[in-house]
Amino acid sequence: MERARPASLAPSETVRVTNPGGSSPFVFTCDHASNVLPAEFGTLGLPAEDLSRHIAWDPGALPVARRMAETLDATLIETRVSRLVIDCNRPLDAPDLVPPISETTAIPGNTDLSDKQRAARVDLAWRPFHDTIAQIIDERLARGQETRLVSVHSFTPVYKGKSRPWHIGIIHDEDRRLAAPLISALQRLSGVTVGVNEPYSPADRVYFTLERHARSRGLACAMIEIRNDEISGETGQRKWADLLTGIFSNLEPDEARGSRQRAMGKSVGTASQER
Repeated sequence: MERARPASLAPSETVRVTNPGGSSPFVFTCDHASNVLPAEFGTLGLPAEDLSRHIAWDPGALPVARRMAETLDATLIETRVSRLVIDCNRPLDAPDLVPPISETTAIPGNTDLSDKQRAARVDLAWRPFHDTIAQIIDERLARGQETRLVSVHSFTPVYKGKSRPWHIGIIHDEDRRLAAPLISALQRLSGVTVGVNEPYSPADRVYFTLERHARSRGLACAMIEIRNDEISGETGQRKWADLLTGIFSNLEPDEARGSRQRAMGKSVGTASQER
């Protein structure tokens, strides 16, 4: 796994896009792809071992997302800064946008921040990530390219002392066009325990990226959570990437079969008028 490393990053370097012109209808995001702390943040007061834990990123999620995107000829948008600096999958008013505590670990470098310091973190990583997603989607819709947004995450086997039995979870809100066929395909697999809105649900405020960029435009979307002990090494990462790629290759959102126009999404102007 990638380990935290000091680096000085400009806002233009805190988000990476792979295959922006991908032909697939799927656009993948990896909101917690990196555990990098830019040099100006030091270690946020944490020992080095904490920066490799799940509190700093989603271990294994990025290699899975990369392999899926490559195989499907899909676009991938990833963060390049640890969520300990700022969580790009949270709204700006969220109390854990810059988390003072992650799980049970206090983050000394995130306490008593001024408004100016918080705004600098937003400008460094949060805004470039979301501006990039918006631009990619807007360009696709402008040229009439069908777009479905999927975010790829990982979760810990044990959280605050409670075991999590699911191998993979699919998170969705009331729009189940993409989630329903994905869940059905996963549930048909032998030996795979599938969580439906487990270990998280949109009520836990983990659905922000999809709400902001897919739901506002009427695009089919879903969130994937893979238990990180399943993807801790290359073998598991390849296994899950290939399994999911096989499903996604034949995945057609519910209702899209009879309503291609809805699956194509709305323009930003139309979406913004309806919010």
